[in-house]
Amino acid sequence: MNNYLIFRTDRIGDFFISSILIKAIIKNDSKSNIIIVASDKNYSYIKQCNYVNQVYLLKNNFLNKFLLIFKLWKINFHSIIIHDDKNRSKLISFFLSSKNKINIKEISKLSHIDIIKEILKKINFNFLNESLNILDYKKNQNNNEVYIQFHFDEKWIHDDYIDKYIKIEPNIEELHTFIKSVIKKTGKKLKITTGIKTPSLLKLINELPKNEMYQIYDNLNFFQLEEITLNSSLLISCHGSISHIASAREIKQIDIIDNSYRYDRWTKHFRNYIYLYRKNFKELANDILNEL
Repeated sequence: MNNYLIFRTDRIGDFFISSILIKAIIKNDSKSNIIIVASDKNYSYIKQCNYVNQVYLLKNNFLNKFLLIFKLWKINFHSIIIHDDKNRSKLISFFLSSKNKINIKEISKLSHIDIIKEILKKINFNFLNESLNILDYKKNQNNNEVYIQFHFDEKWIHDDYIDKYIKIEPNIEELHTFIKSVIKKTGKKLKITTGIKTPSLLKLINELPKNEMYQIYDNLNFFQLEEITLNSSLLISCHGSISHIASAREIKQIDIIDNSYRYDRWTKHFRNYIYLYRKNFKELANDILNEL
């Protein structure tokens, strides 16, 4: 058995990137044993991944770090990969022994898929395209229901997101018109999801006369949100964790991004992927409808 330690002490979306690396390692080494050091934000999700053998939670206190070092110090590692590029991860790895110890600092400006390929080169492994299928173990649960997912979270609301990004926030009439237009053009049902905090606009939509062609889902945990995405025929969203879910299953997605940020670092490996730049909602809505 060959032990691989990967540090991913950040978010779920970041772990989806590491999942590609893990899949590649497993395909190259049938005797691999994958151990992840996780954060509070992604620990629960990583725990349920069937291709991860062990998960350790890193908390931001001295005792936890000391105990974690003590536990990991006993293990002989084939490779230690500091995939999150965090100082806390570098500190812990300093006390551990490994045949290969890889810090991505020197290659951190590459796209994330190219970083993975460089890591694999350092341990004499090949990258295989099937490594992108990070969610192939998840079963389809939709019972042949066909629907589009519209993920309307805080990234659509200007005051709740990065204020230097172009404002795309609609008013209630614009949002309602867009929802009806998507349904009319596609003939498909619409499942509208959101983040932890439900935007007030969605609450207002919920107060309108009910329409069986669309339904709003709020107060979802990430596993529930993931299931909706995995079983959708199309995802419309501002870039986030579920963008990686759609790409992993090659679900068509329309990704709304801001042209001030290098999203291609995250999306170079995405499949069945269309992006649109943020702009006035009326214009953006027309652009989305044209891509349906």
